[in-house]
Parts: sequence; structure tokens; C-alpha cells
Amino acid sequence: MFRRVADFQEAWEREREGTLKILRGLTDSSLSQAVTDDDRTLGRMAWHLAQTISEMMPRTGLSVADPAADAPVPTEATTIVATYEAASKAVAEEIASTWTDATLEVEDDMYGERWPRGQTLQALVVHQAHHRGQMTVLMRQAGLAVPGVYGPAREEWATHGMPAPKV
Repeated sequence: MFRRVADFQEAWEREREGTLKILRGLTDSSLSQAVTDDDRTLGRMAWHLAQTISEMMPRTGLSVADPAADAPVPTEATTIVATYEAASKAVAEEIASTWTDATLEVEDDMYGERWPRGQTLQALVVHQAHHRGQMTVLMRQAGLAVPGVYGPAREEWATHGMPAPKV
């Protein structure tokens, strides 16, 4: 749980950039990649990350409105990137201009439970990290290069002058 707005802002910027690295690696044709017909596609998962911001954060009194919860999954990867980029930036800016450290203790109704806003922000961060991990598997299945977020991905070890670790 975040207890200081500054701590959230620092973590969010790092996590936001990691998410953007993954989203920018998508192609229009990769958006339909899924494990099975019963699972979310790569495009649906990417769009879900953008939509979660505007679905979750208004429950805390913030006014992040786009994208709409019922907006269809775009067919162009660049639209998903631009939408996520705008929503993730908007939530950071609105928190910076309206919340204080004390605001993080305020509780809101979150899916039938009472969550302090600091917990909601932690859930937002962890939620997108969770889906980024799923997305990297789908990216590999779609034949895309996976960018490293918490360290080099297999394709990036060479830029560090080292071979990729053995599997």
C-alpha cells in the first residue's frame, strides 16, 4: 500500500514506462493472438490495461474518463498505445494536483470492499504488472520480440555484451 503520493508517482512512472515498452512492441496482426478461443486476445488484454484506469480510478473520486468501459478493442496497436499513454499520464497528473499523503488513507468502495486509496493505487500497479506478464507469453507466441521490463529479455542480453542465460 502506498503511504506517500511521491512514492506512488515514482513507482507509477517506472511501471507506466514498462507497460508502454510492452504495448509499443505489439503489431496490428498480433492483437488477435490468444492461447485458446476461450481466452483474452493480446489486443483485449492490452486494451484492458487502458480501460482499467478509467474504470477503477473514478471510484476514488478522480475524473479519468477515457477510454470508456464499453469501448471496443481497437484494431490498431498504435491506438491502444496512445490511449493507454494518455490515461496513465492523466491519472498521475490528477493525483499530483489533487491528492495529499493523507488522501491515501481515505477509503472507497472497491468492488464491494472498502479500500484505502493507497491500496487501490497498489492494486492498479500490480494489476498491470500481472497482465504484462501474460502479454509477454502471447507476444512470444505471436513471434514478436519481448522488451525487458525488470531486466533484459532474451533478445536484449547481447546489447549488454552477454549471452542469454541457458534455459
